[in-house]
Amino acid sequence: MEKNENIEMITGDPKKAINKLSIPIIASMFLIFANNIIDSIWVAGLGAEPLAALGYITPLFMVLIGIGNGIGAGGNSLISRYIGAENRNSANNAAIHNLILGIILSIVVSIILLTFLKPLLNIMGASSVLDYAMQYGTIIFAFSFAMLLPPICGGAFRAEGDVKRATIPIAITAIINMCIDPIFIYSLNLGVAGAAWATVLAHILSIIAMLYWMFIKKDTYLKYGRDYFHNDLSMYKDILVVGIPASLEQLILSALTIVVNFMLTLVSGPVAVAVYTAGWRIINLGMLPAIGVGTASISVAGVAYGARKYENLRVTARYAVKVALIASIIVCILLNVFANQIAFVFSYSESSAQLEPLIASFIQLMCLFILYVPFGASAGNVFQGVGKGTISFILTTFREFVLVLVFAYLLGFVFNMGETGIYYGMLLGGGIGSLICYACIELYINKLIRSRDHGL
Repeated sequence: MEKNENIEMITGDPKKAINKLSIPIIASMFLIFANNIIDSIWVAGLGAEPLAALGYITPLFMVLIGIGNGIGAGGNSLISRYIGAENRNSANNAAIHNLILGIILSIVVSIILLTFLKPLLNIMGASSVLDYAMQYGTIIFAFSFAMLLPPICGGAFRAEGDVKRATIPIAITAIINMCIDPIFIYSLNLGVAGAAWATVLAHILSIIAMLYWMFIKKDTYLKYGRDYFHNDLSMYKDILVVGIPASLEQLILSALTIVVNFMLTLVSGPVAVAVYTAGWRIINLGMLPAIGVGTASISVAGVAYGARKYENLRVTARYAVKVALIASIIVCILLNVFANQIAFVFSYSESSAQLEPLIASFIQLMCLFILYVPFGASAGNVFQGVGKGTISFILTTFREFVLVLVFAYLLGFVFNMGETGIYYGMLLGGGIGSLICYACIELYINKLIRSRDHGL
């Protein structure tokens, strides 16, 4: 199979491949996270109601992003396996199927969200800011393709090791959105609708860049011409087998936040929810290095699996954990040292000053949660890479939802430890679950090696 520099990298030393793939992914994730915060800051200038409206749309927006990332992971997994098996024709065909599936999903998702947006917002309790929420949401979801296609196309780029083209357009999107937000919101006097138009326009620019490389410049390893496409329904199925569970994982994480908020409301009231909301946002930011390394391991694991180089699969899983754990330890130390300064960002006003010590204490305790993420995330992403998306979803649900909530309930309510018990329970459940997940991927790889050695 003809190779270029990216393919040689992705099919070579797994450690070098993870190093090269993960850094740009982490950087782009950080920019996207920062963009979400800055977006809220600009909208906050319009008043409390537009900001609240944005808050109601955010969970639906995150579901949309989760679908794009999930299908991108599914395409990444399938294409990587074909590249590892040195089957370039099938890799090209899978990349085209991946793109077609993204277009179909964009249309279906837009129709569903636009049809049920108003009822959903009413169910979520947004009736008091419904006009603002509809202004923002209608624009965003009418252009669902602008949110879905970049991560889906990015999955194909990552599969061929072209991490720059997978991440640079997405990073630039975040930067452009930050810059043009005030122009559309204030200069053009479009208000909350201006924030939506800025988001859509920025995302469309990233799609244009990706499509230019794929169909005009044509210098990607994977080819997208009509001659390379042969309709194969099994390819759609293979992408969805990984993509659907990966998409649902975002729903699990959202559901976790909702249930924890409910628990905290019962034991401590709205102040505890405010502390958790602000502090958990920082903890999520601290998870980005581990998540970025895990995302990089999807491509590397897929290639190793396709080539039946299961020892490389083991190296991928173990090295991903090692690198992510080192980064997570550094992040954990930084959060401990600067907890008070970080907490001040969320409590600088006179009315919220009392939250500063509470948020700082939360960050210093819950940053330990970050140390578990490398084990669970890396295991889940390696399972996605080898095409076992359902196993990844089951393990994520077991780790992030079942165990975390069971232990949070036990310590918080059964043992009457209240708010602190809920936090200790989350740490205990997350730690146990992550270690179980990592044990599962080690056992699975050992099984693959034994089966191959015995000619099965």
